[in-house]
Amino acid sequence: MSLAKLPKLPSIRDLIRVYNLRAKQQLSQNFLMDKNITDKIVQLAGLELENSLCVEVGPGPGLLTRSILDRGAKNVVAVEKDPRFVPTLEQLQEASKGRFGIILGDMLEIDHGEIVQRGLSLESNADTQIEAFEHVHLLGNLPFSVATPLLIQWLHLLAAKQGIFASPGVTMSLMFQKEVGLRIVAPASNTERGRLSVVAQSICDVFKIYGVPSSSFVPRPKVDGMVVQLRPLAKPLLKSSLSTLEHVARFSFMKRRKMLARIFKDWDPKHIALLEECEIDPTLRPQDVTTEKFCDLAHLIEQRGIQLPQ
Repeated sequence: MSLAKLPKLPSIRDLIRVYNLRAKQQLSQNFLMDKNITDKIVQLAGLELENSLCVEVGPGPGLLTRSILDRGAKNVVAVEKDPRFVPTLEQLQEASKGRFGIILGDMLEIDHGEIVQRGLSLESNADTQIEAFEHVHLLGNLPFSVATPLLIQWLHLLAAKQGIFASPGVTMSLMFQKEVGLRIVAPASNTERGRLSVVAQSICDVFKIYGVPSSSFVPRPKVDGMVVQLRPLAKPLLKSSLSTLEHVARFSFMKRRKMLARIFKDWDPKHIALLEECEIDPTLRPQDVTTEKFCDLAHLIEQRGIQLPQ
């Protein structure tokens, strides 16, 4: 049997029925049930298969995990918060021939060192001398309610080169509700543009890789899903701390319909000069300012120790 393909397993629908796995509304759980879709997501994610670690966040019953393993990934670690899914994931672990490990925990709180060590200790690495992974690919059908806090945390870790984001080759392919996905990828002068656009694009190349209709999820959510890929920029636009940039973007987009001149005048008229120093047209609205110019502005504000309104 080929290492790249899993043996025949019970369907996800059957496992959900046998283990009585109902999606919990308080955890914003929505299961993907069509393997054609999860296979397509993994194909478009462009996984590096050699000397790489795939980290899946919130695998649930494990359909996306199956697609990752069927693609030929040799080192896969899933972080799952809900213990109800452990039996289905353990079946998958047994069928994976040592390529798949499970960590029960909250991705917002877990020690990333534990994730890496779990990957290095997989049976698939028993005959290798790998001490660190060259590539790390983070994937997940994220619960819509925590998707944005997770992404913000990961962007801060990426900017600081900490945790799994210390790897020289990190890629994120993540499912968001469509509205959030459109905000992440929105360029300047796009009506969807906001704080998340600026923060993500300051250190990553971001783009949509797949759209998933709401009918593909169980239970069916009110909104469609969208898979976004984020790849670190070789030369990040960020010049300040990410926290400062995030604060500048949040402050600016709080009054997104107003011109920057009005926003900064309401704050303190003398600070309109900051826009001029960064060669930002004060008649623009926040959505029309490029990420590069936001980074220039955040750098200047941080450099001068200016405190923005909370």
